Amino acid sequence: MNHRCIKKSFALVLFFSIIFSTTAIADGGMWLPMLLKDQKYQKMKENGLKLSAEDIYSINQSSLKDAIVQFGGGCTGELISNEGLLITNHHCGYGQIQKHSTIEHDYLTNGFWAMNRTEELPNPGLTVSFLVQMSDVSPHLLKGVSSEMSENERLSLIEQNKVILKKAVNDTCKYELEFEPFYQGNQYFMFVYEVFKDIRLVGAPPSSIGKFGGDTDNWMWPRHTGDFSLFRIYADKNNKPVDYAVDNVPYVPKKSLKIDIRGVKENDFTMVYGYPGHTEEYLFSDAVRFIVEKRDPTRIKLRDTKLAIMREQMLKSDKVRIQLSSKYAGVANGWKKWMGEIRGLERMNAVAVKTNFESDFEKWLAQDENRQKEYADLFPKFKTTYQNASEHALAREYIFESVFGVEAITFAAKVYKTAQNKDLTPEKLNQMLSSMSQGFFKDFDATTDQMVMEALFKIYYQDMIEVYQPDFFRTVEKKYSANFEKYAHDVFAKSIITNEERFNMWLKKADLKKLEADPIVQIYLSAISFYTTELAPVLYLHDNELSVLNRKYMKAQLEFAGDSVLFPDANFTLRVAFGKVGGYEPKDGVVYKHQTTLEGILEKEFIGAYDYEVDPKLKKLQSDKDFGIYGQDQTMPVCFSASNHTTGGNSGSPVMNAEGHLIGVNFDRNWEGTMSDVMYDPTQCRNIVLDIRYALFIIDKFAGAGYLLNEMDIVKN
Repeated sequence: MNHRCIKKSFALVLFFSIIFSTTAIADGGMWLPMLLKDQKYQKMKENGLKLSAEDIYSINQSSLKDAIVQFGGGCTGELISNEGLLITNHHCGYGQIQKHSTIEHDYLTNGFWAMNRTEELPNPGLTVSFLVQMSDVSPHLLKGVSSEMSENERLSLIEQNKVILKKAVNDTCKYELEFEPFYQGNQYFMFVYEVFKDIRLVGAPPSSIGKFGGDTDNWMWPRHTGDFSLFRIYADKNNKPVDYAVDNVPYVPKKSLKIDIRGVKENDFTMVYGYPGHTEEYLFSDAVRFIVEKRDPTRIKLRDTKLAIMREQMLKSDKVRIQLSSKYAGVANGWKKWMGEIRGLERMNAVAVKTNFESDFEKWLAQDENRQKEYADLFPKFKTTYQNASEHALAREYIFESVFGVEAITFAAKVYKTAQNKDLTPEKLNQMLSSMSQGFFKDFDATTDQMVMEALFKIYYQDMIEVYQPDFFRTVEKKYSANFEKYAHDVFAKSIITNEERFNMWLKKADLKKLEADPIVQIYLSAISFYTTELAPVLYLHDNELSVLNRKYMKAQLEFAGDSVLFPDANFTLRVAFGKVGGYEPKDGVVYKHQTTLEGILEKEFIGAYDYEVDPKLKKLQSDKDFGIYGQDQTMPVCFSASNHTTGGNSGSPVMNAEGHLIGVNFDRNWEGTMSDVMYDPTQCRNIVLDIRYALFIIDKFAGAGYLLNEMDIVKN
């Protein structure tokens, strides 16, 4: 489809924007690029930006947005050449690198570099999406909606309006449309994407570089991680999305980023352009209290147990290390983040800050009779809603973190749902289940998973009273006298889900009754039955009530803010965040600089931790000061920190300077700033960035893949 199709269809759509003044707290916020002119552009100019708003986002000409992609299911990437080459984080490409790794070809440990196009590796299922256009469609999706409607009626009408609008806008077009709520559903935007499906792995450093510091340094500053990987987008001969085929050609983007190797210095302007995942900046105080006192501590406790078991097993076997490495990283990421979140929210007295705000809000209500009438019952209803459902919400955390924290149970759920599908022919069913099992068993270690089940089930049993436990716990009580070690052993010894040979024997007939009798499937059925009959009805009402209250509260907060700008919470849509290069002071007497160097990598090696192993070739490059054109003042810069407001999903986002040139790749936040999903603190919140010079240095001097730099537009002076 061409842009003419989009533009013609959009003539049917009325465009509206929330117009705010430019008054706001400096640096915080994740702003819609379409609305920069109305909201934050002048503030960005005052802080050093040298681009026009059209340079950043435009539908009439190529702009920076055309070089930014949604990468996979939850990251960002950016085009760095006119031949489809993109850069993202190593941890964003980690799953793909892991899938290509074997004992014989351990790309996780040794890295991977395609030395020509024919060596680039395809990645079935991996997609990247370019944003073509965004638009405020609130008048269309909210047409007919009234405050008298129930939440279900409201959502049903919005869905009907989506169907009508989608048909009007995309009747003959092939772009993908997504509709997203903003400001808790007070506003809706439509996003038009072009999705590419042939994405090939081009290069990835060894884990000793791409994952240097591992879990020890995760969420921490100072950082020395070369967290990048390279992929290439392929298209058909018309430059359009197409499934993988050998004769596909590299995609020619509308825009690729210039790469600036002149370096960064303190207080330089920085702009992050990407797809932040989820923030909750406008919560009621009781919600923040639940996060700090119940939700996060529960998650941390359960994942701490799981990680300890996985870590012990991975150290015993290279095979298990490869099988579990990507999974371990995923579990550890949230675990450490939540610890930092609690610490940050407690340091900021976040609950007290929220309650003080609510006190001021109530005073504002009292000044106007109409406001008081509209919003007076808001806070009492919030309190009642949170009080009524807090234990159910906590039980939900135990279900998902413990029961579905067992890999075999998650796999059993997929197998059972597939086997139930009556629309599948026996041949198709067998094909699907066979494909699923091959992927599962390749990276499954039954011994580890059995130990995880034993430990997590025991914690769940001890922490939650019987009314919040699935029925399978009664079996453990009666038949095993609450001996979870023996229970887990028997379950894993008997299940077809936990053994590839047994699974393949069952697959010959794929008997549904036999599957339903399987002990792992029985646990799944017990857990899902408990969730759907006991927890879900209460949580459904709770979530509906909160949706109404949060939408009403957000509307009130926008009114209360007056001339101040309130950015919409992140929801994995394209956003701009601006800040400045800078260090910070995490505690009394401690000052962190804004830049790290290769010398710091060697200093960390002396600690002797597994996470701090250094490749001999990297050591020699440091010893010889062989930094090429990428070093600065006889040092090799590695990472820097800045004050951009980021969150999950910003992994892989480009960090650009005032001219819109790529200076780094965003990959983490500092531990002291992880509470920024709930409350941003400009003195402590820092995004952590891979200096682009280090990435180029690794590609060229370490990997010997300097031919890739010939594709890039590099700014040297």
